[in-house]
Amino acid sequence: MSTPTNHQIRLAARPVGLPKDSDWQRTEEPARAPAEGEVLVQTLYLSLDPAMRGWMNEGKSYIPPVGLGEVMRAGGIGRVVASAAATFSPGDYVSGALGVQEYATLPTKALTRIDPALSPLPVHLSALGMPGMTAYFGLLDVGQPKPGDTVVVSAGTGAVGAVVGQIAKIKGCRTVAIAGGPDKCRYAVETLGYDAAIDYKSGDIRKELRAHCPNGVDVYFDNVGGDILEAVLAQLARKARIVVCGAISQYNNTTAVKGPANYLALLVSRARMEGMVVFDYADRYPEAVAEIAGWIKEGRLVSREDIVEGGVAAFPDTLLKLFSGENFGKLALKVAS
Repeated sequence: MSTPTNHQIRLAARPVGLPKDSDWQRTEEPARAPAEGEVLVQTLYLSLDPAMRGWMNEGKSYIPPVGLGEVMRAGGIGRVVASAAATFSPGDYVSGALGVQEYATLPTKALTRIDPALSPLPVHLSALGMPGMTAYFGLLDVGQPKPGDTVVVSAGTGAVGAVVGQIAKIKGCRTVAIAGGPDKCRYAVETLGYDAAIDYKSGDIRKELRAHCPNGVDVYFDNVGGDILEAVLAQLARKARIVVCGAISQYNNTTAVKGPANYLALLVSRARMEGMVVFDYADRYPEAVAEIAGWIKEGRLVSREDIVEGGVAAFPDTLLKLFSGENFGKLALKVAS
């Protein structure tokens, strides 16, 4: 095959607040032919995740930051177009850290083969991808829900939260979503099966939590932090478990991150608050994929994707949808067919 041109988006500067156009550099170069044990992958879909905002910052974290001048880190789904490895052939579909670029040359150990017959390709970036893995292990291993527990999920219709709510329901829990706007709240109840939904954009969250969780919150899956975290802390049940998955309300702050002023509620409720990073469970992903795929096949779990077209050039603008709440479901960028 002729050498394709690879269009890329690189991190040019550390964002202050929301990422802006000058924080990115658009480059192109010939795609690199694979060396022994490598494959050349054409990117088909890229996953856009709130965690990407943290990857742009300097400082200690669970993963090194993206270096200035480097291709922006992103998970994706692609198709092998050239192979120098016995285990992959052209035409195979794979997932991995492809980056925001049209082609990626990677060692086979960095890729996972996916079966497009199992689910449409974008689902492998949502319920069967990192969001689904985060939901599965965060809820079941860290949250440890029991039948009859009240489980509250912030960003309850988002890529992670939607799966959390559905798994909690499958496990026999009472579920309450916190979401933004009447459409998302209606979707939470009518499609995702939540018992109730709280619109954080209108009304009194604390009052709504008391109404929908009269016996307290047993498990809180936190995706947003900030004021919503404080509101839930005030309504914890005894021995509650809080799963700290993310804090999207704080990612673009230009001042200090807001921590909960009422953290002593953990003491009063004898509660536990624990962070989780999905990469710690990488060796168990097949377990989660198998179970979630089974629930999808049985019609017990649905996956919704918000797919934006426009290729890698559309990445900077599309990423901002995450922080404005414009996306509805798992946000993915279509790069090629």
